[in-house]
Amino acid sequence: MKRRAWALCLMAPALALPARAEETTDDTSPYAATARLDFTVRIDKFIYLRIGPTGATVPTVGFTLTPSIPAAPTTPANGAGVAVPWNGGAPGWAVAASNAVLPVEVRSNAGTVTLRASVAAPLSSGSATLPMDTVTISSDNAGLPAPPLPASGSGTAVNVAGTAFGNLVTQQSANWSFAFATANPPAGQYSGQIGFTASAP
Repeated sequence: MKRRAWALCLMAPALALPARAEETTDDTSPYAATARLDFTVRIDKFIYLRIGPTGATVPTVGFTLTPSIPAAPTTPANGAGVAVPWNGGAPGWAVAASNAVLPVEVRSNAGTVTLRASVAAPLSSGSATLPMDTVTISSDNAGLPAPPLPASGSGTAVNVAGTAFGNLVTQQSANWSFAFATANPPAGQYSGQIGFTASAP
């Protein structure tokens, strides 16, 4: 069997690119001829993070806290200016949440993915400020945990579990549930913002 490598020339305007083709010739019985072909594949790294429904709008999570008189031994009464016998027990807080469960998705082919939360704008109402860690997050997927919210600044990172190719590829989704945890907050209309960052090597 005789093996030869031939040089080909691919012509383009003002550019000549050499390419090589392999050929073999067999003039001996049993006859067989083979040729080999090399491949190169380049796959760039990417990372994708979504918190909330698909779209370009930043979702808003809301909480409304209403003080409530203990039901026993004092019975609450509806109305304004209505006298209610009260034993002096401290009121509690009823929390009504809106848009407090959000879909989350992470995709990457860049290796181990970490998630971190940072306070972009503190929870403030006039001169009053609440620490951001009064909001807590839980996840329904251990493979995509929610990072703890810091009181301010940047928080602790958590790892997102890889799903394929020796954990180099990640495709995880979860629902994150948000809750308000402070015991006795000052009154006000507070607003703030958290930023989430997904990172890979």
